[in-house]
Amino acid sequence: MLTVTLNDQIATLTINRPEKRNAMCEELLAEVDSFFSAPPENVRVAILTGTAGHFCSGLDLSEHVNRSVEENLYHSRDWHSVMEKIQYGGLVVVSAMFGAVIGGGLELAAATHVRIAEKTTVFQLPEGRRGIFVGGGATARVGRILGSDRMIEMMLTGRKYNAEEGVSLGLAHYAVENGESLDLATKLAGKIARNAPLSNYLMVQSIGRINDMSQTDGLFVESMAAALSQSTPDAEEGLRAFLEKRAPKFR
Repeated sequence: MLTVTLNDQIATLTINRPEKRNAMCEELLAEVDSFFSAPPENVRVAILTGTAGHFCSGLDLSEHVNRSVEENLYHSRDWHSVMEKIQYGGLVVVSAMFGAVIGGGLELAAATHVRIAEKTTVFQLPEGRRGIFVGGGATARVGRILGSDRMIEMMLTGRKYNAEEGVSLGLAHYAVENGESLDLATKLAGKIARNAPLSNYLMVQSIGRINDMSQTDGLFVESMAAALSQSTPDAEEGLRAFLEKRAPKFR
Protein backbone atom coordinates (compact mmCIF):
# COMPACT_ATOMS: atom_id res chain seq x y z
CA MET A 1 0.00 0.00 0.00
CA LEU A 2 2.88 2.36 0.75
CA THR A 3 5.78 1.97 -1.63
CA VAL A 4 9.08 3.41 -0.39
CA THR A 5 11.94 4.14 -2.81
CA LEU A 6 15.31 5.34 -1.54
CA ASN A 7 17.69 7.47 -3.58
CA ASP A 8 20.64 8.71 -1.56
CA GLN A 9 19.24 11.14 1.05
CA ILE A 10 15.72 11.22 -0.40
CA ALA A 11 12.89 8.75 0.23
CA THR A 12 9.85 8.73 -2.04
CA LEU A 13 6.68 7.39 -0.42
CA THR A 14 3.92 6.47 -2.84
CA ILE A 15 0.39 5.81 -1.60
CA ASN A 16 -0.83 2.91 -3.70
CA ARG A 17 -4.53 2.09 -3.33
CA PRO A 18 -5.77 3.01 -6.82
CA GLU A 19 -9.05 1.14 -6.42
CA LYS A 20 -9.93 3.50 -3.54
CA ARG A 21 -8.42 6.70 -5.01
CA ASN A 22 -5.67 6.19 -2.42
CA ALA A 23 -8.03 6.55 0.54
CA MET A 24 -6.34 6.09 3.90
CA CYS A 25 -7.20 2.82 5.65
CA GLU A 26 -5.89 1.57 9.00
CA GLU A 27 -3.19 -0.56 7.41
CA LEU A 28 -1.92 2.29 5.22
CA LEU A 29 -1.88 4.72 8.16
CA ALA A 30 0.17 2.18 10.12
CA GLU A 31 2.68 1.95 7.27
CA VAL A 32 3.02 5.74 7.15
CA ASP A 33 3.44 5.75 10.93
CA SER A 34 6.10 3.03 10.74
CA PHE A 35 8.20 4.95 8.22
CA PHE A 36 8.13 8.29 10.03
CA SER A 37 8.69 6.64 13.41
CA ALA A 38 12.01 5.19 12.25
CA PRO A 39 13.14 6.58 8.88
CA PRO A 40 16.33 5.26 7.31
CA GLU A 41 19.32 6.86 8.97
CA ASN A 42 20.74 8.67 5.94
CA VAL A 43 17.41 10.07 4.68
CA ARG A 44 16.96 13.82 5.08
CA VAL A 45 13.94 14.51 2.87
CA ALA A 46 10.81 12.48 2.15
CA ILE A 47 8.55 12.98 -0.85
CA LEU A 48 4.93 11.94 -0.34
CA THR A 49 2.81 11.29 -3.41
CA GLY A 50 0.01 9.14 -4.78
CA THR A 51 -0.67 7.03 -7.84
CA ALA A 52 -3.22 6.47 -10.59
CA GLY A 53 -4.25 10.13 -10.77
CA HIS A 54 -4.86 10.86 -7.09
CA PHE A 55 -2.86 11.96 -4.05
CA CYS A 56 -5.27 10.83 -1.30
CA SER A 57 -9.06 10.99 -1.25
CA GLY A 58 -9.29 10.96 2.54
CA LEU A 59 -10.40 8.31 4.98
CA ASP A 60 -11.68 4.97 3.80
CA LEU A 61 -15.19 5.59 5.11
CA SER A 62 -16.12 1.92 4.79
CA GLU A 63 -14.03 1.37 7.95
CA HIS A 64 -15.94 4.02 9.91
CA VAL A 65 -19.53 2.89 9.60
CA ASN A 66 -19.61 0.65 12.67
CA ARG A 67 -17.08 2.36 14.96
CA SER A 68 -18.15 3.29 18.49
CA VAL A 69 -17.66 6.76 19.94
CA GLU A 70 -14.67 5.48 21.90
CA GLU A 71 -13.11 3.84 18.83
CA ASN A 72 -13.55 7.02 16.81
CA LEU A 73 -11.87 9.05 19.55
CA TYR A 74 -8.85 6.75 19.57
CA HIS A 75 -8.73 6.69 15.78
CA SER A 76 -8.65 10.48 15.62
CA ARG A 77 -5.87 10.61 18.18
CA ASP A 78 -3.92 8.03 16.16
CA TRP A 79 -4.16 10.35 13.16
CA HIS A 80 -2.96 13.26 15.27
CA SER A 81 0.04 11.22 16.38
CA VAL A 82 1.01 10.26 12.82
CA MET A 83 0.54 13.80 11.46
CA GLU A 84 2.71 15.09 14.31
CA LYS A 85 5.48 12.69 13.26
CA ILE A 86 5.27 13.93 9.69
CA GLN A 87 5.41 17.59 10.70
CA TYR A 88 7.86 17.34 13.59
CA GLY A 89 9.63 14.00 13.14
CA GLY A 90 12.81 15.62 11.88
CA LEU A 91 12.56 14.97 8.14
CA VAL A 92 11.62 17.65 5.66
CA VAL A 93 8.54 16.33 3.81
CA VAL A 94 7.53 17.44 0.30
CA SER A 95 4.13 16.48 -1.10
CA ALA A 96 3.62 16.01 -4.84
CA MET A 97 -0.13 16.29 -5.31
CA PHE A 98 -2.62 15.63 -8.09
CA GLY A 99 -6.28 14.66 -8.33
CA ALA A 100 -8.05 14.19 -5.01
CA VAL A 101 -6.53 15.97 -2.00
CA ILE A 102 -9.70 15.58 -0.02
CA GLY A 103 -10.58 15.33 3.68
CA GLY A 104 -7.89 13.28 5.34
CA GLY A 105 -5.77 13.70 2.21
CA LEU A 106 -5.72 17.44 2.81
CA GLU A 107 -4.95 16.86 6.49
CA LEU A 108 -2.03 14.68 5.38
CA ALA A 109 -0.75 17.30 2.94
CA ALA A 110 -1.09 20.10 5.50
CA ALA A 111 1.34 18.25 7.80
CA THR A 112 4.05 18.38 5.09
CA HIS A 113 6.42 21.30 4.66
CA VAL A 114 6.51 21.89 0.90
CA ARG A 115 3.40 21.29 -1.22
CA ILE A 116 3.25 21.05 -5.02
CA ALA A 117 -0.07 20.79 -6.87
CA GLU A 118 -0.70 19.75 -10.46
CA LYS A 119 -3.58 21.25 -12.45
CA THR A 120 -5.81 18.25 -11.72
CA THR A 121 -5.58 18.83 -7.97
CA VAL A 122 -8.83 19.29 -6.06
CA PHE A 123 -8.72 20.47 -2.44
CA GLN A 124 -11.86 19.77 -0.41
CA LEU A 125 -13.11 19.18 3.14
CA PRO A 126 -16.44 17.42 2.48
CA GLU A 127 -17.01 16.11 6.03
CA GLY A 128 -19.79 18.60 6.73
CA ARG A 129 -21.72 17.31 3.71
CA ARG A 130 -21.45 13.77 5.08
CA GLY A 131 -22.66 14.48 8.58
CA ILE A 132 -19.25 14.10 10.20
CA PHE A 133 -16.38 16.31 11.37
CA VAL A 134 -12.66 16.43 10.59
CA GLY A 135 -10.52 14.34 12.93
CA GLY A 136 -7.01 14.20 11.49
CA GLY A 137 -5.76 17.63 12.48
CA ALA A 138 -7.47 19.92 9.97
CA THR A 139 -8.68 22.38 12.59
CA ALA A 140 -5.09 22.94 13.71
CA ARG A 141 -3.29 22.81 10.34
CA VAL A 142 -5.71 23.59 7.51
CA GLY A 143 -7.46 26.10 9.77
CA ARG A 144 -4.15 27.83 10.39
CA ILE A 145 -3.41 28.00 6.67
CA LEU A 146 -6.84 29.22 5.61
CA GLY A 147 -8.05 30.96 8.74
CA SER A 148 -11.01 29.65 10.71
CA ASP A 149 -13.57 31.71 8.78
CA ARG A 150 -12.64 30.30 5.38
CA MET A 151 -12.33 26.76 6.72
CA ILE A 152 -15.83 26.96 8.21
CA GLU A 153 -17.24 28.03 4.84
CA MET A 154 -15.25 25.31 3.06
CA MET A 155 -16.70 22.63 5.34
CA LEU A 156 -20.26 23.98 5.38
CA THR A 157 -20.54 24.14 1.60
CA GLY A 158 -18.18 21.37 0.48
CA ARG A 159 -16.41 23.96 -1.65
CA LYS A 160 -13.58 22.77 -3.89
CA TYR A 161 -10.39 24.65 -4.72
CA ASN A 162 -8.12 24.01 -7.69
CA ALA A 163 -4.31 24.16 -7.77
CA GLU A 164 -3.99 27.87 -8.51
CA GLU A 165 -6.57 28.76 -5.88
CA GLY A 166 -4.74 26.44 -3.50
CA VAL A 167 -1.51 28.37 -4.03
CA SER A 168 -3.24 31.71 -3.43
CA LEU A 169 -4.71 30.34 -0.18
CA GLY A 170 -1.53 28.59 0.99
CA LEU A 171 -2.78 25.02 0.57
CA ALA A 172 0.03 24.57 -1.96
CA HIS A 173 3.27 26.44 -2.53
CA TYR A 174 3.67 25.59 -6.22
CA ALA A 175 1.22 24.98 -9.08
CA VAL A 176 2.60 22.97 -12.01
CA GLU A 177 1.39 21.29 -15.17
CA ASN A 178 0.03 17.76 -15.01
CA GLY A 179 2.76 15.17 -14.61
CA GLU A 180 5.33 17.66 -13.28
CA SER A 181 4.80 17.54 -9.52
CA LEU A 182 7.13 14.62 -8.80
CA ASP A 183 9.91 16.09 -10.95
CA LEU A 184 9.73 19.40 -9.07
CA ALA A 185 9.43 17.60 -5.74
CA THR A 186 12.61 15.63 -6.53
CA LYS A 187 14.44 18.79 -7.57
CA LEU A 188 13.40 20.67 -4.43
CA ALA A 189 14.12 17.67 -2.21
CA GLY A 190 17.65 17.51 -3.58
CA LYS A 191 18.13 21.21 -2.91
CA ILE A 192 16.79 20.88 0.64
CA ALA A 193 18.91 17.79 1.34
CA ARG A 194 22.02 19.81 0.53
CA ASN A 195 21.21 22.34 3.27
CA ALA A 196 22.96 22.13 6.62
CA PRO A 197 21.12 19.36 8.54
CA LEU A 198 20.73 21.29 11.80
CA SER A 199 19.43 24.33 9.96
CA ASN A 200 16.76 22.19 8.27
CA TYR A 201 15.91 20.58 11.60
CA LEU A 202 15.50 23.91 13.36
CA MET A 203 13.28 25.31 10.61
CA VAL A 204 11.01 22.27 10.71
CA GLN A 205 10.93 22.02 14.50
CA SER A 206 10.81 25.63 15.67
CA ILE A 207 8.82 27.83 13.29
CA GLY A 208 5.47 26.06 13.68
CA ARG A 209 5.89 25.95 17.45
CA ILE A 210 6.90 29.61 17.63
CA ASN A 211 3.65 30.39 15.85
CA ASP A 212 1.81 28.80 18.79
CA MET A 213 3.65 30.97 21.34
CA SER A 214 3.26 34.52 22.52
CA GLN A 215 5.46 36.95 20.63
CA THR A 216 7.78 37.36 23.61
CA ASP A 217 8.26 33.61 24.08
CA GLY A 218 8.59 33.04 20.34
CA LEU A 219 11.31 35.64 19.95
CA PHE A 220 13.27 34.04 22.77
CA VAL A 221 13.05 30.62 21.12
CA GLU A 222 14.10 32.22 17.82
CA SER A 223 17.22 33.58 19.53
CA MET A 224 18.01 30.15 20.95
CA ALA A 225 17.60 28.51 17.52
CA ALA A 226 19.76 31.18 15.89
CA ALA A 227 22.49 30.78 18.50
CA LEU A 228 22.42 27.01 18.18
CA SER A 229 22.59 27.02 14.38
CA GLN A 230 25.41 29.55 14.27
CA SER A 231 27.62 27.50 16.59
CA THR A 232 28.05 24.61 14.15
CA PRO A 233 30.84 23.83 11.65
CA ASP A 234 28.20 24.05 8.91
CA ALA A 235 27.48 27.67 9.81
CA GLU A 236 31.18 28.46 9.58
CA GLU A 237 31.34 26.70 6.22
CA GLY A 238 28.24 28.52 4.95
CA LEU A 239 29.60 31.96 5.87
CA ARG A 240 33.05 31.18 4.48
CA ALA A 241 31.53 29.91 1.22
CA PHE A 242 29.50 33.12 0.90
CA LEU A 243 32.57 35.29 1.37
CA GLU A 244 34.58 33.13 -1.05
CA LYS A 245 31.72 33.20 -3.58
CA ARG A 246 31.36 29.42 -3.87
CA ALA A 247 28.74 26.80 -3.04
CA PRO A 248 28.94 25.55 0.56
CA LYS A 249 29.76 21.93 1.32
CA PHE A 250 27.78 20.93 4.39
CA ARG A 251 28.00 17.69 6.33
